[in-house]
Amino acid sequence: MLSLLSIFFTCLALILIPCLFIFRRPSVPLFLKKTIIFIKTATSQYNDEEERYGTIEGKEKRGRMPKHVAIILDGNRRWANKRGLRVSEGHEAGARRLLEHVMDCFAIGINTISLFAFSTENWGRPDGEVNFLMAMFEKNFKSEMAYYDRYKVKISVIGRRTNMPESLLGLIQEVEEATKSYKEKHLIMAIDYSGRFDILQACKSLAEKTKNGLIQVEDLDERMIDKELMTSCTYTELYFPNVLWPDFGEAEYLKALTWYQQRQRRFGLRV
Repeated sequence: MLSLLSIFFTCLALILIPCLFIFRRPSVPLFLKKTIIFIKTATSQYNDEEERYGTIEGKEKRGRMPKHVAIILDGNRRWANKRGLRVSEGHEAGARRLLEHVMDCFAIGINTISLFAFSTENWGRPDGEVNFLMAMFEKNFKSEMAYYDRYKVKISVIGRRTNMPESLLGLIQEVEEATKSYKEKHLIMAIDYSGRFDILQACKSLAEKTKNGLIQVEDLDERMIDKELMTSCTYTELYFPNVLWPDFGEAEYLKALTWYQQRQRRFGLRV
């Protein structure tokens, strides 16, 4: 049974790490405080029949792979500033890097990729920046539909939807509807998301079910809470790279996978 402590620390991590990401091929703004890769517990072996459009080395493909990888990205603006480039160029560089890794993740058998895109806290950025980011989201959903369809990628967006522009909300609903039948590859994008919001909506959902007699208070347990969370990533392994996101190339990616494969996962137990 999943532990409340695991859920608490997972949610705490999401609360303490506000994030901003937009997935697009090839130009997407990306913001954050720490570049972190969250690697979920369940593992799978690489399927030889899986579409091989990635560039990861064969020995890594044969190794123990996570089923779910969640990515928080940081460093695009600092990367651009160091090179005397515009901030937008840093976002574009980060977006190009992201597409490579998304493709590689699917190619080696990773089933689900979560991208922490625009946190609730990011609404506090300057209006011009927020408007630019919302426009980039819209542009992404319009331009990438052919890609999602070609590679049978299911798209889900998690987070609060009440503050999104109507035009963006319409595109989100359109792409989710168009890709809902795809099973093997799942790309989750967090927009206007925060750990606090996720916990709150989970509590409200359980309270409503209890009020309507669908469940009893004594039936509540860790598994029920986990199912109500939008993220539902109860147990994770955290990997902290030392490079800015646009510099997170194949060598860094292989290093992260090797680190995961060499982990002795004890789940809090003594072995």
